[in-house]
Amino acid sequence: MNFEAVIGLEIHVELKTKSKMFSSAPNVFGADANTQVALLDMAFPGTLPTVNKNAVIYAVRVADALHMQIDNELHFDRKNYFYSDLPKGYQITQNLRPIGSNGYLEINIDGKNKRINIERLHIEEDTCKQLHFRDHTLLDYNRAGVPLIEIVSKPEMRTGLEAMKYVEKIRSIVVFSDVSDGKMEEGSLRCDVNISLRPYGSDSFGTKVEIKNINSISYIQKAIDFEIARQAKILLSGGRVEQETRRYDEAKRETILMRVKTDAVDYKYFPEPNITPIVLSDEFIANAINSRPELAEEIFARLQKNYSLSDYDASLICADKNIVAYYDMAAKTTNNYKALANWINVDVSGVLNKKCISITEFAITPTNLSALISMVDSKEINSAQARELFAYMEANKTDPKTAKKALGIVSQILDEDYIKNIVEQVLAEFPDSIVDYRNGKDRALGFLVGKVMAKSQGKANPKIASDMLLKKLKE
Repeated sequence: MNFEAVIGLEIHVELKTKSKMFSSAPNVFGADANTQVALLDMAFPGTLPTVNKNAVIYAVRVADALHMQIDNELHFDRKNYFYSDLPKGYQITQNLRPIGSNGYLEINIDGKNKRINIERLHIEEDTCKQLHFRDHTLLDYNRAGVPLIEIVSKPEMRTGLEAMKYVEKIRSIVVFSDVSDGKMEEGSLRCDVNISLRPYGSDSFGTKVEIKNINSISYIQKAIDFEIARQAKILLSGGRVEQETRRYDEAKRETILMRVKTDAVDYKYFPEPNITPIVLSDEFIANAINSRPELAEEIFARLQKNYSLSDYDASLICADKNIVAYYDMAAKTTNNYKALANWINVDVSGVLNKKCISITEFAITPTNLSALISMVDSKEINSAQARELFAYMEANKTDPKTAKKALGIVSQILDEDYIKNIVEQVLAEFPDSIVDYRNGKDRALGFLVGKVMAKSQGKANPKIASDMLLKKLKE
């Protein structure tokens, strides 16, 4: 029997506001444990929550990017449960009235678009971070109260690849919207997967298994693919899939049982009594949306329209909003947009990958890179010399003119009479190469170009030399 996977995702996105969701404590990643905490975060009696305006703006931005209906009233609820990561004994969240509902996004699989419907987007506060050891657990309350949005999809994905593409698209939206850094390795974007199997053609759902806190986009696909195979093996052997919560073990490349679920937890939601409903005016919602930076899809279209870039070049640049900013800055001082894309996508990216750095840390400024391209376009230097200059500029954080002087690179000779004289000398010295070329040995042309370059001490323009040789050889 063949099975179909039914997959739904819950994505938690930490918002990069300056302060927490309901307190004035700083929202800072990487600080010493329990140093970014306010009295409210620790549930001291008499403290009251206040809503972070920027967090609401960020939530509206993402909801609009996901084509959602945006609620013009902000309602918060208490989700009641007792656990060590929640000092208050409850979490302030949104239950019946999420800020965003009934949205969708489209993913591309093998050249075909697929729409994934999204049930809801709601605002809530994060819990504290737990560090588990063999015989004890440490609690860091710096994360307690950090603003979150939770994005809940409909169970409409069928493969690990679709789920991975969906998360990639969500991550792109929150990063380019400037609401989150989207770093899964730091926990600012976390993903829970709900997955079940059913026979093909069936409309009913199988037993749902949850995979918690997957911290890498590539692991999402691997975890789902493993879980599909695991559940299929159980069902084919006549067994029954248990309702469980599992985690993905990266080292073992498999999902591991965390706990068995029985009945659904009753969180006894009720309206948050300390936050009355807040009306969001049409102007507030419009300003939140209109102030959002360009999304990757919008940038992709602009790069193609303004710079005539190919799908391939534009997609590589759109992979990182900082690379987009670098390209836009460099494009102000060069018209060779294709060459600029080539340099960034090949040479610059090569350095970034080798050094494991961001383009914000790259030594060559956008203006200096475009100046290097202009030197090639004007035939002041050739492409080989340009790469010598590029390496020197990157190592010494300098401009191309200074690099050229330091390396002793002389500008190319474009004088056709001068180059013609050298071409005639070379042809006279190597008559056998003329015969070879006329007998179909094309490599003879490259040999002769090399001799012209050697005689000119590398100063002759190689294209002019090659064209002149070719013309002479065909006479």
